[in-house]
Amino acid sequence: MKRRTGVVLALDETDPEKALAVAREVAPYIDAVKINWPLVLSAGPDMIGRLAEISEVICDFKVADIPNTVRLIVENCVSRGASAVIVHAFTGDDSMRAAVEAAGGKADIIAVTEMSHPGGTMFTAKHAEELAHVGVDNGAKGFIAPATRPDRIAAVRAVVGSLTILSPGVGAQGGSARAAIEAGADYVIVGRAIYGSDDPAGTARSIAESIVDLV
Repeated sequence: MKRRTGVVLALDETDPEKALAVAREVAPYIDAVKINWPLVLSAGPDMIGRLAEISEVICDFKVADIPNTVRLIVENCVSRGASAVIVHAFTGDDSMRAAVEAAGGKADIIAVTEMSHPGGTMFTAKHAEELAHVGVDNGAKGFIAPATRPDRIAAVRAVVGSLTILSPGVGAQGGSARAAIEAGADYVIVGRAIYGSDDPAGTARSIAESIVDLV
């Protein structure tokens, strides 16, 4: 992805037409749209391609399975126009390699190191650096680290070097965009605060402006 604003929209809206309208409205202020199962289950997988006409698309399916299943999912995402696919690292080296190979250089694989919600401290936080190493060792280009705990972004940065870090949890979960970028994130991921706003474009613009000097 080309880094212009440092903002990624997590579009968990389940009304397909509203989702497309929000994506068009905020497109000038974001670098990508991240979609998860809520939108795909309500709108169908063709939504990947429809959104790809508006913005870069990250398929946040948090893929966690055996290598063959991982391959099939990633291939489908890439064939529909995804620029990146988010994959869990805890399944190990072979599944991560399968994801990277399936992407075939046409899309980036983003490895989850630590999740942003409070429950993330129970398991993923304790192994985040190990999970980051799985991604680094097997060709992942990006990593998920929580904006809700900026110190953990710094810990992941120490492992992944100059590779890309995306940080979810800004807005509704309480994370700060500026604190996340200052801690080492390249992008902040913002969902409800933007798509649930009465003025999505204005909110996206405000977030982008809050980190413009850091991007």
